[in-house]
Amino acid sequence: MMKRFFLILALNMSALIVAQAQAPKSIVPLADPYILLDGDTYYAYGTRSADGIEYWTSKDLQVWKRGGLALNKNNTTEKQWFWAPEVYKLDDRYVMYYSANEHLFVATADSPKGPFKQVGGYMMQEVIGEEKCIDSSMFTDDDGTHYLFFVRFTDGNCIWMCQLEDDAMTPIKSTLRHCLSVSSSWESKMGRVCEGPFVTKHDGLYYLTYSANDYQSQDYGVGFAMARTLKASWSKSATNPILRRRDDLFGTGHHSLFTDKDGQQRIVFHAHDSQTAIHPRRMYIGNVGFIGRNLYVTDDPIIRPSNEALDVIDNNVAPTTDVGWYNLLGQRLERNARGIIVSAQGKKRVR
Repeated sequence: MMKRFFLILALNMSALIVAQAQAPKSIVPLADPYILLDGDTYYAYGTRSADGIEYWTSKDLQVWKRGGLALNKNNTTEKQWFWAPEVYKLDDRYVMYYSANEHLFVATADSPKGPFKQVGGYMMQEVIGEEKCIDSSMFTDDDGTHYLFFVRFTDGNCIWMCQLEDDAMTPIKSTLRHCLSVSSSWESKMGRVCEGPFVTKHDGLYYLTYSANDYQSQDYGVGFAMARTLKASWSKSATNPILRRRDDLFGTGHHSLFTDKDGQQRIVFHAHDSQTAIHPRRMYIGNVGFIGRNLYVTDDPIIRPSNEALDVIDNNVAPTTDVGWYNLLGQRLERNARGIIVSAQGKKRVR
């Protein structure tokens, strides 16, 4: 009986390993991803290009197409390290917050595709001078007041915030305050890193989500803290981390949250290329929900973005047999003779 038990266990483990090995990789090679829904199109931005900030587009979050550079370094004063962009539609313009050469900048455009052009110099010049900082994230409260959350290197990597003027670009120096530093064991397995802030509001509470550990760590993960007002102290959740080593993915972190076309709140994050290779980091999408005061990542299958075309549109992305259509269960999809997308397993129409 025991031999049979261990045989079944071994077979199940083997099946799990094979299933994980066959799970498709995302074809969107963006780190620090952010998704904007504008009209009926999703726009993804992230860290990757040495020449600026690129964007990808999708209609359904599953199939993506690379667009080009939303922000070209020729439209900035900086020439390296274009990281962690976020894009918001404010009135009739699009505003991009991003890091370049380890300083914060803001750029504007008439389209989510760009071309974005830098506005002014260092965004935090009048607040912290020449000091370096990264990972800016803008939050607009219910009363229309804008706030900027960002990372300073004052205690390892830690999170600070300040209020912005009505233009959503000019920091108010008197409102600068510290939010979070590394304080838990799970956050310091590789360096003192608390970064990638993103703020949302739910049932009157503010949620500050963040990533901890060095991005190179397989234990790079996501946690959150709560506050009743933006002037109160942040309290980290005992349920942290809410995302770490999900399925066959490692280094899962530097995320942002967004609401999809169906009103479902989503989390987009990057993961390492594999268990042994960090780069290229790739974009993945999950669901989030609330139980009481706790924010959590649901057990729904992770979306692993794919591309409809048979050819790989980006020469910097290695060709892979996984390029194609996949449903939420990770099952490969095909087109039949009439062009209808069907399941490769049962030829069942899925949409």
